[in-house]
Amino acid sequence: MKHLFKAQLNWTSKKEESSSKNYSKTHQIKIEGKPVLDVSAAKAFKGDPELYNPEDLLLSGLVSCHMMSYLYVCAQNGIEVIEYSDNAEATLEVNPDGSGRFVEARLYPKVKISNSDKIELALELHKKANQLCFIANSCNFPVLHEGSCEVFL
Repeated sequence: MKHLFKAQLNWTSKKEESSSKNYSKTHQIKIEGKPVLDVSAAKAFKGDPELYNPEDLLLSGLVSCHMMSYLYVCAQNGIEVIEYSDNAEATLEVNPDGSGRFVEARLYPKVKISNSDKIELALELHKKANQLCFIANSCNFPVLHEGSCEVFL
């Protein structure tokens, strides 16, 4: 089974831009039926720091997909998840020639569950969630998990 996703990018040069080194990095992404997303480069790459950048969006996609995969495997295993949060990080290395790539992502999921006897299983299920995660399966860098779990009182 295949699914097709579409995104439309729109960018326009501003008159004051005289060379490619001065081009604005701000642009819009449109996905049918959804609000327009204003995007720029990361601040380190002369973008607008108030807007999302591709690196933000990649990490956001990864952390969101992992959570949804995790909730799925928890439901399969009879674990009731009450709360889920994550403060994920990803490391980008830039080469002298200007190319670069993510070399690692670290997810720090904090989970609260209702089943005190399933804490160990809840922690182990991050591995299964990573195996199912569409975005993690599309990455060419390691996605590591340092999860914690406690019982919701």
